[in-house]
Amino acid sequence: MVETRQQIEAALRASFIFPALGPAERERFISSARQQSWHAGAPIFFMGDIGASMMLVQAGEVRISYPSADGRAVLLAELKPGAVFGEIALLDGGERSADATAVTNCTLLVFERREFVYLLENNWPLAEAVLKLVCARLRRSDERMADLAFFDLPSRLAKTLLARARPGPGGGPLRVSDTQGALAALAGGSRENVNRYLRKWQKDGLIFIADGRISLVDPEGLARVNG
Repeated sequence: MVETRQQIEAALRASFIFPALGPAERERFISSARQQSWHAGAPIFFMGDIGASMMLVQAGEVRISYPSADGRAVLLAELKPGAVFGEIALLDGGERSADATAVTNCTLLVFERREFVYLLENNWPLAEAVLKLVCARLRRSDERMADLAFFDLPSRLAKTLLARARPGPGGGPLRVSDTQGALAALAGGSRENVNRYLRKWQKDGLIFIADGRISLVDPEGLARVNG
């Protein structure tokens, strides 16, 4: 139990919540947290479920996505340890506004609505921190909506590749490790169309695909596609 408590406190310290809590509130938060684990690929909740709790990622990675009627999904966020999600339904007591799925095996801290609302009512810094979180996510959502409305798929895909790229080993070319399915969800297109553009860009010398990884051979050229 001591080890579990220490794990919960360590996870809480990594989140935006911790600085807004006083000693007694931190103790209440730690005591009320419920650890729960999911296997990779398992749904955590679905859009439309009743939201009676907020969750904090203690270990692993969680994907937040918006499902469409044709079976595809738009990827909204990928959350790593310290990230909080489920706050919208927790605040208004309504339905979940998106799907949440375990990308890897993950452990979450679950906080029930009645406990969190009590803390919000008695702690303005915490309420302000939550409002800032919601506003930041609304801004990102607005940006995604603008991209979908005003940019075509090649532009969105190029922007996604540039945003997701990380330096290769030893300072090599920028690389993207996401699957084509994940890129399709991020860019708001079908996997088939994403595959078609990636093949075209490889032929044009903008990227190179090998072993499931995409190397950005010509980032400036991709930026021009995005522009």
